[in-house]
Amino acid sequence: MFELRDSWVWDFWFADDGERYHLFFLYASKALHNPEDRHYRASIGHAVSSDLRSWTRIEDALVRGVEGAFDDLATWTGSVVRDDSGRWFMFYTGSRLAPAGRNVQRIGYATSPDLVTWTKSADSPVLEADGRWYEKLEEESWHDEAFRDPWVFADPSGEGWHMLITARARQGDPLGRGVVGHARSDDLRRWRLQPPLTHPSANGFGQLEVMEVQLVEGRPVLLFSCLTDHLTAERSAGALGRGGIWAAPAESLLGPFDIAAAYQLTDDRYYVGRLLQERATGAWQLFAFRHTGPSGRFVGGIADPLPVAWNGPRLEILGLDDVEVA
Repeated sequence: MFELRDSWVWDFWFADDGERYHLFFLYASKALHNPEDRHYRASIGHAVSSDLRSWTRIEDALVRGVEGAFDDLATWTGSVVRDDSGRWFMFYTGSRLAPAGRNVQRIGYATSPDLVTWTKSADSPVLEADGRWYEKLEEESWHDEAFRDPWVFADPSGEGWHMLITARARQGDPLGRGVVGHARSDDLRRWRLQPPLTHPSANGFGQLEVMEVQLVEGRPVLLFSCLTDHLTAERSAGALGRGGIWAAPAESLLGPFDIAAAYQLTDDRYYVGRLLQERATGAWQLFAFRHTGPSGRFVGGIADPLPVAWNGPRLEILGLDDVEVA
């Protein structure tokens, strides 16, 4: 388990340098008192481990930008990849406040030679919502301009890079507009926004938070998170009583993704599911942060890994019922 005594820890992502695992995480001081205020005080912390269970915190990776920057409110969730030259790229969400306290989200990046010292790119932001395909703040159907949580991976054919993005379509039930946003790049620096890879109709999700696509034992699966307040009534009726971590069938790393057939891996005791294959054993593990405790209040902190396995067409977590969130 990874937690900080004086700070809340929530969204996170990994990098593996071949010797150590690197954990990047959002955190904010508990001196705020209200955990809901953490989002507007988020920084990106950094810890390392050799076994995925015992973590040592090291210097922070990134903090919010100067006034007027695209990330001058907070730095939010991202992902890390390495290019052919060995340079590491961290793609992350930058948040800025708009009028009436709503926020606009854009995507930028930083680079590092060693995963420890990060330099923000002067080119940031490299992507923002395009009203041709994605909902903008002025449409006023949502509490923010949702365009965040970049998940970057190499094209399976070796032709460039792809980014999946938490975004919203411009049409449909406001509680069902969540889509898999998409962008492409040849060099990780210049990006071309594409239409979404899914359609909002009948999917039941207002947003697909912190997406990740992986090949688990050779079978593709899309993970995302969504809480009950952001589900349609139809989807909420079958959501284990409340939202949490979801998995959707996929035909490949680039889809098609069957969001309408998404099923729950957890309820809201856990949030933000990350799949990682252990180097030593080859076993796949699911990580998540502790979201809701028995009192109904936010908990925070990243739980120990849980093994996963396929049960027919569905990915399942082994031993979840034996785990309690304090």
